[in-house]
Amino acid sequence: MLPLDQINQIDQGQLFRLGGSVVTIGGVLAGLAILALAWVASRLVSRALCRLRDRSNRSAAALYVLEKLASYGLIVVGAFWALSVAGLNLSSLAVFAGALGIGVGLGLQGVVKEFVSGLFLIFDRMVSVGDYVEIGGAMTGTVRAEGMRGVITEIGPRAVRIRTNDNVNVLVPNSRLIEQPVVNWTLKGDTRRIHIPFAVAYGADRGRVREAVLAAARASPFTLPESEDRKCQVWLVGFGERGLEFELLVWPTREAVKRPSAMHAAYTWLVADALEAAGIETPVPQTDLRLRSVFGHEGSEGLAALGLAAAPVAPRPAPAAPTVNDAAEDLMHPDAEPEDEPPGRR
Repeated sequence: MLPLDQINQIDQGQLFRLGGSVVTIGGVLAGLAILALAWVASRLVSRALCRLRDRSNRSAAALYVLEKLASYGLIVVGAFWALSVAGLNLSSLAVFAGALGIGVGLGLQGVVKEFVSGLFLIFDRMVSVGDYVEIGGAMTGTVRAEGMRGVITEIGPRAVRIRTNDNVNVLVPNSRLIEQPVVNWTLKGDTRRIHIPFAVAYGADRGRVREAVLAAARASPFTLPESEDRKCQVWLVGFGERGLEFELLVWPTREAVKRPSAMHAAYTWLVADALEAAGIETPVPQTDLRLRSVFGHEGSEGLAALGLAAAPVAPRPAPAAPTVNDAAEDLMHPDAEPEDEPPGRR
């Protein structure tokens, strides 16, 4: 073992002089030890708050902000303390630090940009951990193309980690969520109304179609109970080549909104079962060929030329009973302004 005086000599051994400060071996070792302790403390605090956040539902966003603040704060405090213990006079390094900061800013401009963007995302709270978001969607005329969808699982210093419904983790740069449009499907913990398109054959009773589809939608376990402002509806949206085109409008649960593909497939299956149970025909691809004239003859003369008799004229059907027009009722009902979530639940 080395004698105590030799250990003291090594500890007080001068490495270099910077800005009027003497940096010793012992100071550097002590600074490294403090920096390591700060890193360990940052990891422990971050893990503890992460476990607490996993068990908490109402204050998960606030705990995530506290986790990031505590993690970054311990690292920054440990770094300044380590420099001070190492023997560096921080006040005398102001000019050097300014020049170094300019160099780092130019060389690591992209890294600094992503880090600052991550801080904005954490404190802005327009997107938070646990939100279901869509990135990269675009409008083409009146049709909206879907982008990448998933749940935000982490907002890091460089990128946001998004987990898709297929359990694929995608890293998106922080700046992209600030500079480009982002659809937050679960902002403020609320749900959204969705449209499920379907079609029936021409001649089907629109009232029966509406009743059958609404009954199936209301009986679904992932449909929210109806209220005055949120009702299940069936709209007639067009006259297609094969049949009448409808849309089912429903308010699903928040968990169902996070799985749009499965949700659309489930509601489409329910609509198909409801139409089959009601005996309503769904359209199939078909082509109608109509002959206007035969050998220069039209109408009954054309049929006589083919040796066919004209079909008897069918009696005019009785007028149908009036049906419920959900779209018209929706237009007559004023839009309700969404209520802001209380500050304590954000």
